[in-house]
Amino acid sequence: MIIVYHKNNKVTKIINLINKEEIKVGLGNIQQCLLFLAEEYKNTFIAWSHKNLENCLNFKEWDKIALHPLKMVSFETGRDYYIDNSIGFIEQAPFIKVNKKVEYPTWLMSSDVGFIHASSLIKFQYLLSYKLTFNFFLNIIAKAGMKNGLLCYSNPFLLKNGFPKINKKTASKTEIFQFIKSNYKFRWVFLYLFNQLIYRKQFLGLPLLISFFKRPISTKVTFSSSSSIHIINTEEKIVPAIDVIIPTLGREIYLKNVLNDLANQKLLPKKVIIIEQNLVKGTTSKLEFLSDKWPFKIDHTLIYKLGACNARNIGLKKVTSDWIFFADDDIRLKEHVLEDSFKYINLYHAKAVTISCLQKNEIERNRVIYQWPTFGTNASIIKSDVLKNTKFDMAFEFGYGEDSDFGMQLRNIGTDILYVPFVSMLHLKAPIGGFRKKIKQKWELETIQPKPSPTVMVFKLKHAIKEQLQGYKTTLFFKFYKVQPIKNPFKYFEIMKKRWNKSLFWANYLIKKYSNEI
Repeated sequence: MIIVYHKNNKVTKIINLINKEEIKVGLGNIQQCLLFLAEEYKNTFIAWSHKNLENCLNFKEWDKIALHPLKMVSFETGRDYYIDNSIGFIEQAPFIKVNKKVEYPTWLMSSDVGFIHASSLIKFQYLLSYKLTFNFFLNIIAKAGMKNGLLCYSNPFLLKNGFPKINKKTASKTEIFQFIKSNYKFRWVFLYLFNQLIYRKQFLGLPLLISFFKRPISTKVTFSSSSSIHIINTEEKIVPAIDVIIPTLGREIYLKNVLNDLANQKLLPKKVIIIEQNLVKGTTSKLEFLSDKWPFKIDHTLIYKLGACNARNIGLKKVTSDWIFFADDDIRLKEHVLEDSFKYINLYHAKAVTISCLQKNEIERNRVIYQWPTFGTNASIIKSDVLKNTKFDMAFEFGYGEDSDFGMQLRNIGTDILYVPFVSMLHLKAPIGGFRKKIKQKWELETIQPKPSPTVMVFKLKHAIKEQLQGYKTTLFFKFYKVQPIKNPFKYFEIMKKRWNKSLFWANYLIKKYSNEI
């Protein structure tokens, strides 16, 4: 690894960390220096650090962090990132509420300290023509790279404890507008302007006008196909032990097909944990085929309570293997699904992946492995040791968002979720079982119905920053106006405020009710 030290936007020295020798490069700004080094040293990581952090760098941990050439890592020592929280007005993904205590997936990068592999950095040579500040340069790389397979993180373990805070400016509003134009659809520029006006009482007409004279920054960058990397990686790995968790309800035939598919896997699971639900107490199991001979252990529990969150939590307590495969009772798997999944898990040193699980005639359009903003309870594989203090939040039972919330719990304990499009299953979306029934929630008796659903609001209150919640409110009000009968905008606005407040009330009720169960 080669590290570039800088201060006051100037390079102070460059050190080759392998031989501890200083490298002399007579170039102007930091970006030019980094890209020159990437050209000269193509097979190493290129790092940067503020001069004031030189004695705080935790080099013993760096080798544990730099595990993959498609990885970019930094750490912001101050409170605010260069791209400030106002980006939440238009960005709903979970990557901007950064947990600085763990390695957390984010495109928010800092000039304080960080590194990127030369082979990834060199793809951004074209950015020199835009004359960006160093912080803006790093954030453009991460934002563009993240959606194309670059794995981007904040990691506090780059530094030892007791590091100083590096004071620096945040991006100007003109830069923010340029950033939005470059990375989002153009209409988000005006939504950002609108949100700044109504929530911060700031009219940013002049910065917007100035940004019109700045060309959008190209964010089209292509990384090597992850599938190609997989093909050349033939290193033997330890055969993993896998438990499968399947909650089921009234889908006996579908479940049997899932078990047959699991029995035909080239990489067999050790145990399949089945949580069968039936609302009629005293009813015997309808899964007679579980007594058949299977090439794995069947751990079957019949409960007289409905709810996927509760069922999966019961299943989690029964896990004994190193890995967990979360599955549904209406999927179909080809024989190499688990085996191929672990080839990518090993390649990326991943602890959690979600694989492609599409319905019939759906087309997988993703071509790279990337950091997924949600989580799939029907198609995910997770290292079991990261789930010791994790469970599905019962506040989401019979609602929406328990899978996304579970994903956020993983990220907040330092476990990223990678989406692997090269391994696929079929999701049948089978008809519901005969004894299922709609669960009525307390708020359905309200005269004014909450909008959004209280469980959706629970997720926002738990995991969004203030600006994300405000931005979500604005877009919800605009989108819903087109599909509801009240066309008087003033009347609509007053009713939607009441519905929003009703959603807040019930969301806080759910959070309080189930707070002791997490």
